[in-house]
Formats: sequence, C-alpha cells, structure tokens
Amino acid sequence: MNQNLTDKTALVTGGGSGIGKSVCLRLAAAGAHVLVLDLDEQAATETVVQIQSENGSASAHPCNIADHDNVQQVINNILHDRLIDILINNAGIAHVGNLENTSEADLDRLYQVNVKGVYNAMAATIPAMKARKSGVIINMASVASSVGIADRFAYSMTKGAVLTMTYSVAKDYINDGIRCNCIAPGRVHTPFVDNFLDKNYPDNRDEMFDKLSKSQPIGRMGQADEIAGLVAYLCSDEASFITGSNFPIDGGFVTLNN
Repeated sequence: MNQNLTDKTALVTGGGSGIGKSVCLRLAAAGAHVLVLDLDEQAATETVVQIQSENGSASAHPCNIADHDNVQQVINNILHDRLIDILINNAGIAHVGNLENTSEADLDRLYQVNVKGVYNAMAATIPAMKARKSGVIINMASVASSVGIADRFAYSMTKGAVLTMTYSVAKDYINDGIRCNCIAPGRVHTPFVDNFLDKNYPDNRDEMFDKLSKSQPIGRMGQADEIAGLVAYLCSDEASFITGSNFPIDGGFVTLNN
C-alpha cells in the first residue's frame, strides 16, 4: 500500500506511550510531521526523539486533553505555524468495575478524558479543516463501544460516545471535505496491560496474561503496531472513499466470540 503522508501534519493525542506512540512512529515513517500531544511532557519528548532518530519529523506539545482552554491554546498556537491535516484522538483512560463499584468520581474522570477530550480536540481542529475543505479525523473507540464487556461500565459508556460522535461528525462535515472514522481495538498488549497485571495479579501474572490473550478468538492480543498500520491506511489517500465507519481490529472478538 502507498501510504504516503509526505507534507501532511498529524496531531496525535496521547502520543507518549502505548498505541499512541506506535501511531506517531508509523505516521512519521510515512512522511508526516507529527505533533505529539501528551499530559506527560517527558513521554511526548521521548517519542519525538525516537522519531527524529529515525529521520522523521515531530514536535512535542504538553497538553491536558481534558482541559478545554488548554487544548484550545495548544492547538491555536500550532495553527499559527502550520496547518493540521490529520487528527488522531487516541488519548484515553480505563476503569474496571460494574455500575455498583463505579463512583461518581470514576465516571466523571473517564468522561473528562475519553469523551470531553475527544470533543475538545475536534472543536479546536475542525474549524481550520472546514475552512480548507480538507481533513482526516480518526477516533480511538473500542470493542466495548458495541458489545457488552463485564466490569467495564464507565469505560464502555465513554467508548460508546466516541463511536456516536464519530458518526455525527462524519455526517455533519462530509460536504466540508472532512473524513471521520473510528477504530475499535480489542485487547492490545501495551504497557497498560502489563501494569494492570503486575498490580492486580502479581502471583499468577502469566496465567492471567494467557487467559486475557485467549479471550480473542485468534488466540493472542493485538500489537500496537497493528493498530498503527490501520490508522496509517485510514489517513492516506487510499482511504479517500471511507468516512463514517467503525473498524474493529480485535482478533475476531466481536463477531466470533459466541
């Protein structure tokens, strides 16, 4: 596939680690200048350093995606210097629990990052894309957007919102040259998974890793690079006929797990 993003600028939220970092590396390898936004400035800088060591182009931008004014300021400052062709709404946080053990504070915390954070980034970016009649937006949803997963009440709520926000934006801005899609990963092996297992299952970590891996019919977790590959395709001109779509990338979890 010819995923050439030369002369494109891509903004990636949560680009300092995990899937976000892999997305940044992949888009930079395809020729894009990558704007790495992350609450953790050091992590964002480390992503930039790695991209530059591989002859790519990137810059780090510390940003609290849940803070509307901060997002507007950071993105407005960027737009003074360059146009944003691609927005990847990747930043997100998780919570384990059903309704009864999800506190109001838990619900609010996930909403602020996973829902309002996506809104904040799109609200700051879409007007400039609309003015140019061109833009690509990729939102990171989840298999939890469309199927029931035990003990993921708050997380599922937020990712369901990401899915429907994607549909709404795709519909409202189709005549403005803006394509908006989302990706719905299953379980992906990231540092988050390792930290979760270390914290909650220190005595039987390997057993739980195997169990979680086998919850995907394909028999393993996804890799962050695999998600990044789909992102790169959807950002490219090869995907110019695709908008308003949700792409599961889940080892068969949604359709085969029955």
